[in-house]
Amino acid sequence: MPTELSPAPIAFGVRFPPCGSARAVADAVALSERKGFDVAWIADSQLLWRDVFATMALAATATERITLASAVTNFVTRHPSVVASAANTVNELAPGRVILGVGTGDSSVKPLSMRPSRLGEMRDAIAMVRTLLADEVQEYGERSAKLRAPVAPVPVHIAASGPRSLGMAGEIADGVLTLAGISPETMSGTRDAVAAGAAAAGRDVSDLAFTVGAFCKITDDIERDAAILKPICLHMASIGAQDFLRLAGIELPPPPTVPDVYPDMVHAEDWDLAVAEAGRYVTDEMAVRFSQTFCLFGTVEEVLDRIRRAVEVGATGFYLRHVGNYTLPIELIETFGDEVLPKLSGATTGARP
Repeated sequence: MPTELSPAPIAFGVRFPPCGSARAVADAVALSERKGFDVAWIADSQLLWRDVFATMALAATATERITLASAVTNFVTRHPSVVASAANTVNELAPGRVILGVGTGDSSVKPLSMRPSRLGEMRDAIAMVRTLLADEVQEYGERSAKLRAPVAPVPVHIAASGPRSLGMAGEIADGVLTLAGISPETMSGTRDAVAAGAAAAGRDVSDLAFTVGAFCKITDDIERDAAILKPICLHMASIGAQDFLRLAGIELPPPPTVPDVYPDMVHAEDWDLAVAEAGRYVTDEMAVRFSQTFCLFGTVEEVLDRIRRAVEVGATGFYLRHVGNYTLPIELIETFGDEVLPKLSGATTGARP
């Protein structure tokens, strides 16, 4: 029997690290389109992967329906006028199916010893991008300029986790992308913060896309497969997310730096090494609890149940991630596309990303 989720369609998206040739990534995006996914979220980190906008452009020519989203770009390594031009180029190739996902900067910024954007800076940059894409004049000091031949505005989604960034997303964005998993407790708090920002700006939070990020793997052996999440769990402890981890019954103090893992735990080039190093602090039991509380790890029925609960809390979309940054999510696309999406009655038809 199909699993009814919501009267409104839900958008299912996949994260693509552009770790291979742009052609290979475009082919993988085309596969996800054929399998019924709604959004291809393409990551941006210039030292780790191929260029996000070049990859999106090639994916645009290989697809017809799927929405293409940056996941996420920033305004530190890219000037807002450069971002506007890049988004406009992709939107010309794939009219009406582009999302500009933006954030303060992480693996694009930190390896360069550069400071991530402050929220006020990101607010100003988003306003600049919108001005240029709306074919309006933007002031730059004593000069003014326009973007030549803008196609149309594109939706801006902000990747956010803290209350201030979530509030700003509610205030100014077209959508929010959260990376705190699918725990109903964290989702409720996150959506409340977005709703507060929306209310302060006289907006209705239901008008915003609320996309929930989660690591995903269809498995009937959670004890075996959850171990690959240990670096993610340790990373959460390293950034002070102890209260977050306690929701899963995990007590994990901030760990020391692990210099052998490059460039960091979340983006480790050698994931087996990262798992082994993280395993010095994160037990197998902790990994299982993490997977069951914050991730879409489990059997098809377990995953369907967690999706249903997330939608009840307010999710309008899902940002599905496989574990790893230097392989494409082919297994995720095929297993989720073949075993989960067909059981979600009407969930992807006409979904709003």
